[in-house]
Amino acid sequence: MKIREFHNEELRPYVEFMVDLFRKTDGFWFLGVEDAYGYDAAIKMNEKVWHRMGKIMTREIKEKFSIEEKGLKGFVRVFRYSPWTMISEFDIEEKEEEVIISIPHCASQEARLKKGVGEYSCKEMHRGEFTNMIEEIDGNIKVECLFAPPDPHPDGLFCKWRFTMNNDEVR
Repeated sequence: MKIREFHNEELRPYVEFMVDLFRKTDGFWFLGVEDAYGYDAAIKMNEKVWHRMGKIMTREIKEKFSIEEKGLKGFVRVFRYSPWTMISEFDIEEKEEEVIISIPHCASQEARLKKGVGEYSCKEMHRGEFTNMIEEIDGNIKVECLFAPPDPHPDGLFCKWRFTMNNDEVR
């Protein structure tokens, strides 16, 4: 069936199915690399893939949804279309001078914990992904990781990221 043949009431369940399939594919890919080549190789490959995907995903979201906005507002508009925003239900707190993204339920980390293999180090993967997203939106945005695995974090909150505008003036 082609997407244009779906009835409107079928589209939401189908999108939810595809987003969940996307998450599972990503998880099984990581576990497969980890099993075949070890944890360190899986982390490095995951970083490489998601650094690149941050750029590709952002370009495509901007194009498909006609987002030309820059700054923090442009970043948030693009970020809301990310499949991971839907998968992990990120909390996005927008203020005038900053955006805070918190991840109370990380589907990937929760699946690993349930399986008994422990959390994986995702901090540098996300830093690169966000950095590449920012390059496509507005290079004046700064990203700061407040905490993310392997950092210690409170129960019920896996990651917290802060985005601000680089307002440094050249003197």
